[in-house]
Amino acid sequence: MLLRLLLKLVITALALIAIAEFIPGITVSGWYPALIAALILSVVNVTLKPLLVLLTLPLTLITLGLFAFVLNATLFWFVGSFVDGFDVEGFVPALAGAFLLSLVSWAVHKLL
Repeated sequence: MLLRLLLKLVITALALIAIAEFIPGITVSGWYPALIAALILSVVNVTLKPLLVLLTLPLTLITLGLFAFVLNATLFWFVGSFVDGFDVEGFVPALAGAFLLSLVSWAVHKLL
């Protein structure tokens, strides 16, 4: 179980590095910031995201689920604001990065 968790963390860090290469506005300065950002993103998604999803449920229902993308982008941008070496320069890069990262996370979850 611990090995699976560490593998997911490393794959998420690799995905962050790859996303930074393809999306202008997202920069990752190396492995260490990518690992720290992946760890903090994981913690935020496990602890803070469920509470925010519950609080924004009416808005998510009104927008037919599209507000979930905004919430993911906001959390991605939030993590980029305080992790040194992982920078997200605006909402649009955060939206694209969060979308790609969620696709990678989904694929990894299906494989593992």
